[in-house]
Amino acid sequence: MDRFTAMGLFVRIVETGSFSAVAREMNMTQPTVSKQLTALERQLKTRLLNRSTRQLSLTEAGSAYFESSKRILDMVNEAEANLGVLQTQLTGVLRINSSIGLGQMYLGPLVLKFQAMHPGLMIDLAFADRFVDLVEEGVDVAIRIGRLMDSNLAARRIGTSERCIIATPAYLKKNGTPKTPQDLVDHNCILYAYLSTGNEWIFHGKDGEIRVRVSGTLRANNGEAIRTAVMADLGIAASPAWLIEDDLKSGKIQEILRDFAPPPAEINAVYPSARHVSAKVRAFTEFLKTEFEKIPAVRVR
Repeated sequence: MDRFTAMGLFVRIVETGSFSAVAREMNMTQPTVSKQLTALERQLKTRLLNRSTRQLSLTEAGSAYFESSKRILDMVNEAEANLGVLQTQLTGVLRINSSIGLGQMYLGPLVLKFQAMHPGLMIDLAFADRFVDLVEEGVDVAIRIGRLMDSNLAARRIGTSERCIIATPAYLKKNGTPKTPQDLVDHNCILYAYLSTGNEWIFHGKDGEIRVRVSGTLRANNGEAIRTAVMADLGIAASPAWLIEDDLKSGKIQEILRDFAPPPAEINAVYPSARHVSAKVRAFTEFLKTEFEKIPAVRVR
C-alpha cells in the first residue's frame, strides 16, 4: 500500500463524508477505497473512523491524523504548484471575487499590475459584498474580510483589517459621545447587513470580550453606503479603518471608544479546496500577500 495515496484517500473521505464519493472522484470502486482505509488503519495500528450505515465519524486518533495529513498534503501540493509557477507561464482564466470597498480601493489596481506581469492570463474580476458560492459561481479565489463561515473552503491569510467605531463631530455634538460600548444602545447605529454576528458588536475590554446588541434606522450591505450615512450625520458605525482613513485624518469623521477597539478582522484569500489549487491562484495569492505587506492599512499584523 502506498501510504501517501492512502493518506490522501483518508482526507477526502473525511472531507466528503462518503466512501462512494471518493471512489467516483478517484475512479476506483467503493470496496477498493474501503480496503485502502482498512489497510492504513492496520498499518497505523489504530482506528481512524467509526463507520455506520448512516454516517462516518472521526475517532480521537483519526481527528489528529486528519489534521496532520492535511498539512502534509497541502505542503506537497504547494511545493509542486510553486515549481509549476517557476516552470510555466500563467495562462487561462483567473476568476476573482472581492468586496466592493476593498476591491475598488486596493484590489482593482493590484489586479492590473498582476495581469501586466502575466500577459497570457485573462482575468474575470467581480465585486460584491455578499458571500458568493465559489463552487456554484465558478470563482477561483475570493478575497474576504472576517470570519470564514464555510468550513469546507480553504483560506490563506494575506492581510488584516483594523476596525473602529466612528461618527461625525456633528452627530456626537447633538447626541453625546458614548463612553463605553454599552452606551451604544441609546444611539442610532448604522448596521452592516452581512456582519457574521448580526446586530451584535464585539469589543475588547479590560476584563475580556464585550458584546453589545445595537440597533438603528439603516442597514446596508456595502461599506461605502455605511460611510456615506455616517458622513450625513445619521449615526454611529463600525468600519474598517482603511475605508475611512482619509476622513479620520481630515476630521470629517471621529473615532470613538478607542479603548474598546473591536478585534481586527483577517483578510483571507479563499478558494474551494486546498488540494486543487491552480498555479495561477497560488501565484496571485502570493502576489497579493506581498503587495499588502507594503500597505500599512492592510498589512498582516
